[in-house]
Amino acid sequence: MTLGSDLDVARLAISVLDLTDLGDDTTAEAAAVLCERARAASVAAVCVWPRFVPGCVAALDGTPVRVATVVDFPSGAEPLDDVVEQTAGALRDGANEIDVVLPYRALLAGDTAAAADVLDAVCGLVTDAGAHMKVIIESGELPDLAAVADAAQFAIAHGADFVKTSTGKTPVSATPDAAETILEAIRAAGGAVGFKASGGIRTLADARTYLEIAERVMGEGWATPATFRFGASGLLDALQSVR
Repeated sequence: MTLGSDLDVARLAISVLDLTDLGDDTTAEAAAVLCERARAASVAAVCVWPRFVPGCVAALDGTPVRVATVVDFPSGAEPLDDVVEQTAGALRDGANEIDVVLPYRALLAGDTAAAADVLDAVCGLVTDAGAHMKVIIESGELPDLAAVADAAQFAIAHGADFVKTSTGKTPVSATPDAAETILEAIRAAGGAVGFKASGGIRTLADARTYLEIAERVMGEGWATPATFRFGASGLLDALQSVR
């Protein structure tokens, strides 16, 4: 299945991009620049630390660009009360999307209750706010593709609007094999959940690879901002260079 020309792929990839700045030393000024770039390029969303949500919401007011933030990030091991407080605060500040790290170590250890408590709490808050929950399963830290499938299924069962591969903070982030496994889990669950590839996606060729997997598994035309996202910081430059 083909997606067409490089320019077609670049345009589609820009439209589904969560333009991201989760650097440890990033600043409010950098977040403001991120919003300017997002507005000019008409990406799907920006993804920033919770403290920058209010400024991004103000900067993007009146545009279709959504504001995403992260909780339980990047460890997936923060106390439940802290995750609830982070989520509630971000939603009060106007975040449209919450990217929450699945407590994947707890899940791997068999503590499904602890993992479920986090996702269920975040899901409840997000649903009440009319926002979306993206669950980061940290696929590069899972032992094999069977564990990736299990984590994706768990995320879907606990209310994920999107299943996201990675935080981008581990040695292995998104991979084509993990993407295909997650997408197969989404298809098996009825296809109503979206997919986000994040971490290490830097080139047009990378973007084409993941979009082609989505088309092969989910069908032609499935990838839209409502169902598919890229989380990346440097990808926009590569896509905008395509002529």
